[in-house]
Amino acid sequence: AGPLGVKESAEQSLMETLKSYLHHKHLLLILDNFEQVLEGTSVVGELVGACPKLEILATSRIPLRLYGEREYPVPPLAIPDPRVLPPLEVLTQYEAVRLFVERAKAVKADFSVTNENAPAVAEICARLDGLPLSIELAAARVRLLAPQAMLTRLGNRLKLLKGGARDLPTRQQTLRGTIDWSYELLEEEEKTLFGRLSVFAGGCTLEAIEEICEPGGDIDALERAQSLLEKSLLRREEGVAGDSRFEMLETVHEYARERLEESGEADEIKRTHAEYFLALAEEAEPELKGPDQLEWLQGLEAEHDNMRAALGWALRRGETELALKLGGALWWFWFVRGRYSEGRRWLEEALAMDGLGSLESRAMGLAGVGALAYEQDELDRAEEACEEGLDLLVHEATEPSEAKLYLLLSLGHVALSREDHSRATELFEESLALSREMGHGLGRAGSIMSLATVSYEQGDSERAAELFEESMDLFRERGDKVGLAWCLINLGLVVSFQGDPGQAAKLTEEGVALLRELGAGADTAIGLCNLGWMALLQNDLGKAADLYQESLVLAWDAGLDPVVLTTLEGYACVAGAQGEAQRAAQLWAAAQALQEAKGIPRDTDWLAEADARISTVRSGLGEEAWEEASRRGRVMRLEEAVAYTKEEATSG
Repeated sequence: AGPLGVKESAEQSLMETLKSYLHHKHLLLILDNFEQVLEGTSVVGELVGACPKLEILATSRIPLRLYGEREYPVPPLAIPDPRVLPPLEVLTQYEAVRLFVERAKAVKADFSVTNENAPAVAEICARLDGLPLSIELAAARVRLLAPQAMLTRLGNRLKLLKGGARDLPTRQQTLRGTIDWSYELLEEEEKTLFGRLSVFAGGCTLEAIEEICEPGGDIDALERAQSLLEKSLLRREEGVAGDSRFEMLETVHEYARERLEESGEADEIKRTHAEYFLALAEEAEPELKGPDQLEWLQGLEAEHDNMRAALGWALRRGETELALKLGGALWWFWFVRGRYSEGRRWLEEALAMDGLGSLESRAMGLAGVGALAYEQDELDRAEEACEEGLDLLVHEATEPSEAKLYLLLSLGHVALSREDHSRATELFEESLALSREMGHGLGRAGSIMSLATVSYEQGDSERAAELFEESMDLFRERGDKVGLAWCLINLGLVVSFQGDPGQAAKLTEEGVALLRELGAGADTAIGLCNLGWMALLQNDLGKAADLYQESLVLAWDAGLDPVVLTTLEGYACVAGAQGEAQRAAQLWAAAQALQEAKGIPRDTDWLAEADARISTVRSGLGEEAWEEASRRGRVMRLEEAVAYTKEEATSG
């Protein structure tokens, strides 16, 4: 009433006078930070009801919950993706970066975004969630710290981000002060849930909140989560399957973690969290090989940060059995998604813990290490892990186990890679017999597919084709698209060497399409590499180059050096066919340097074709010129060779 000049009179209450004054006026009334005076909500409702032309715009962390109210959430400022930086002129147009630059210039007039500090500026804005106050406080530190130095200190945002303008309210002079102020507005049950929610990493579902944050029924998690959502301390995002996921901004998350540690219940909540996600991983594991595998792969992808948090807690606490079980349930997910290094790291750490854990969980962990190490062409470690796992199971009177099935298959593939065909056949036949004894349909399909690969390697393409088709039927029957894709790609190789490149490409493309659908990037890289060679054989050089390019990106990301090697050789052959002999020599030499440095066996599927093509290029270029170009290629770092192919692909 004061700003409008309305005063109380003897005849009317102040409220009545205010309503009379506003009744015929067309007015916009702005109420800022209304969460501080929520008890006045009824007054606002009464004014709106009595004054038909009155419009009210209220800013508040909490909805007023009045009839006719319309909520307009104010999102954080737009931020760039630090992993894929745009050009500087585009980067500085992002709202968060623009604010950072503006406030940095206020304390250091010569500040600007450069190629050197751009990655740090983008990362700072992203890690501060695009929050204006956080960005302003960070930018004020430019007087003392360059963005690159500031980034290293962002592990403790609440300590770093202080020192705002003195003419601002106290709560806005430090980030901690701002969040303190919001936290003190919460009711006790809301404070309890707020702290417990910090146990999650990368968001969570409502079901997880209820299961983990309401262990003794001491709070109404659903109701309190709704309240925290309304008070902007929790955010709701839509998941891949259309379900709701809830998460905190990182700055709020850091503060909530402190509150959980202070509560004295951190260990209990973290254990409940780990046990919940172990149960989820164990439920998902068989589904990853069935008709709903895409849904479950996406679900585990959404919860991967929570799985990491659970594994990290189990390792720190010495919970050997929990860590082994969780790693054992997740390794197939890591396998399909091409996260070989990460999966091995978790499993190796769990296996190295004091306390052996149960026999079956340890054997399954070793099976995971064996399978993942084999995919990275680390055959010695794969063999060692598989033999250790089999020894465990042999020396104990146990029932036939799934772990043994995986151990036999991986060990057989190690033998196959070493061209020990008889040993590989023996192991695959043993896994086939075990799968039949267990009634394990997918084990049977995988064993038959592996025996087909032995036949192919031994030159019996007819027998290989028969076995691949048999295993394809079994994979189709069980809805396993991963296994089906492997069969299609392998059968494509068989058909290619039987002299039908068109049908070979069709089979391979079908397999690649399935792998793309499942997000199996590493295996997709193998299929694309094969398609590149098939296109090259048909002299479709542009298509071959495009396929190699995509394969190389995926293989590089997954750390698949054998595929990187074969793809670089293919690139060299394409360059030679295009008449670019110097580039062909450089790429070929870079590939050979990689092969020699890491002892990677060359891909026998395309070896003869590659050698014949490069021999022709070498003869045409002349020995002296070839050696000079090769010298440049040999000193290239691998990342330089990969970048070189991209440059040529772009310019070509």
